[in-house]
Amino acid sequence: MQHAPLGHMQFNVRGEHLPFYRDLLTFLGWGLIGEWPGMIGLGSLDGQSLWFSGQVKEVSNDYDGPGLNHLAFAAASIADVDEAVAWLQAHDAPALFETPRHRPEFAADEQSTYYQVMFETPDRILIEIVYIGPK
Repeated sequence: MQHAPLGHMQFNVRGEHLPFYRDLLTFLGWGLIGEWPGMIGLGSLDGQSLWFSGQVKEVSNDYDGPGLNHLAFAAASIADVDEAVAWLQAHDAPALFETPRHRPEFAADEQSTYYQVMFETPDRILIEIVYIGPK
């Protein structure tokens, strides 16, 4: 079998939080595919899509348990990560784990960096925005 690229992912979230996901993903450059009562879909330029359904059971997400730990979005520069941090602050989504910061242990070599911010969505989905490349 050839490499199968990621097609789409669906996240179940509380309906009242759907605008947060729409606003976050459009800030990150994803286009709105559609928005319906209880559901939104956003697509990237290379064909992937993320769907958020507002139909959930009342259980809590634990990203350290079985299942998805976090979703990472690639940033084009350190400045883009810092711009995302400002967006998060304006939307009451605090950075976690002493981020934003450089992570030399994840960098490919001395001339490269791994610069990240980690945060939780209102539904406790852990998200990373990361720049990996030259310092």
